[in-house]
Amino acid sequence: MTIPVLRTNRLMLRGFRADDWDAYAALNADPAVRDWLGGTILTREQAWTQMETFMGQWALRGYGVFAAEVDGALAGRVGILHLPERPEPELAWTLAPSFWGRGLATEAAAEARRWAFAEFGWDRLVSYILPTNLRSRRVAEKLGAVVEGRIDLRGHATDVWVHPTPGRGVVV
Repeated sequence: MTIPVLRTNRLMLRGFRADDWDAYAALNADPAVRDWLGGTILTREQAWTQMETFMGQWALRGYGVFAAEVDGALAGRVGILHLPERPEPELAWTLAPSFWGRGLATEAAAEARRWAFAEFGWDRLVSYILPTNLRSRRVAEKLGAVVEGRIDLRGHATDVWVHPTPGRGVVV
């Protein structure tokens, strides 16, 4: 499976590489980031395993999570996350704090969403966001997503945001 490379004016979405490990481990060791991902800090080894999971999803599902690169630096991850406990594919994003506040998450998520809808013809795409995660809620709102309801994911009450389908609006 070849992972596509997507580009916007300011960033590149690509598959993870081994040399992303240090930056990805640092991102996952940051409490400001991990607070919104269940709260547990990941060890370096756990960050590596998560990168492997993301890469494996491409082989198993034909879609997955991209490494988000800005000016040659790993900014975070953005793409379609579909873990076994998740009822449907999720448009997910996580950036390092040094990349927050510039609209990069919105730009990256919009491009990943555009690609996913064009590539797979899905009728529906969701994002699972903790109700207290105001930054991600704002990104979802900017993308035109709306809250459909709430589910329990890994012991956390999580809002289900439904994204608009190209040419059809939000399908709930």
